[in-house]
Amino acid sequence: MRFAAVLNQDGGMLRTIDIQAFSDQLRQILEAAGHSVEIEIVAGRDIATALERAIAKRNVDVILAAGGDGTISTAASLLMNKKKALAILPAGTMNLFARGLGIPQTLEAALKSFADGEIIAVDMASANGQPFVHQFSIGMHAKMVQLREKMDFGSRLGKMQASVRAAWATIKNPPALKVSLTIGKAEIVTRTTGIGISNNLFGEGHLPYADNPAGGVLGIYVSVARRRHDLAKLLLDMLRGRWRQSAHIEVHQAGKAVLKIHSPTRKFSAVLDGELIRLERETTIEIHPGALNVLVPASNTQAKAA
Repeated sequence: MRFAAVLNQDGGMLRTIDIQAFSDQLRQILEAAGHSVEIEIVAGRDIATALERAIAKRNVDVILAAGGDGTISTAASLLMNKKKALAILPAGTMNLFARGLGIPQTLEAALKSFADGEIIAVDMASANGQPFVHQFSIGMHAKMVQLREKMDFGSRLGKMQASVRAAWATIKNPPALKVSLTIGKAEIVTRTTGIGISNNLFGEGHLPYADNPAGGVLGIYVSVARRRHDLAKLLLDMLRGRWRQSAHIEVHQAGKAVLKIHSPTRKFSAVLDGELIRLERETTIEIHPGALNVLVPASNTQAKAA
């Protein structure tokens, strides 16, 4: 296969390694397996332009994106409904979409898995036409991200610690939104501390990522927790993948959902694949089956087939 690799030198753990040495290792691993590769190392501000350049090349089969979650989400959005495939190097904090694809969680192991990997089609989702690969969320998650962005951290561990501090601050003073959520023919009108809508249902017993990235449905999670200790329990249930057993969350699934905000506050934020965006008064979230081609380890495709 013919690879075009775009490395975000400011993204995720790539900020903390010798990126030129990693680039040489990337080339050696892929070329030893008979592939060709072009590599571009760019600053974070230039990542979208570099990805667009790589995608426009006719002699490329796979776009290999390396960086944090923002880099991967941008690459997936640009490759949506295109023939070229995305290969994800998991350099972010949680790498949840990569985990759902069965991609090893170290850079070297991920590279080696691509050497004999296979291309499969997986789903994407969108919120008012804006694509995402992992999750759209409002309420507590958005407030947590807002608080975390005001904190200083320079490493993956530092970001995780900042996330814990932001989560505790949010639990002590949670938001409450009056919303209506239309799922199929049913309409739910409620006051909630948070709603998350995922690209496919999250699996059980692990971090929140989809076990089947080609399941064809949105996972819809509505928090019914109100008290501080219930919110803390909900957060713990989320991290441990105990969705079905939690008494503090309602779980639904659908191909499409329409979210309307009825709270009087004029400005709202949402989180889309880890990034803050402006939340409209009405948002339509949809699943797009098979909209993204991805390169995954061959062993993973064999396991799913079995």
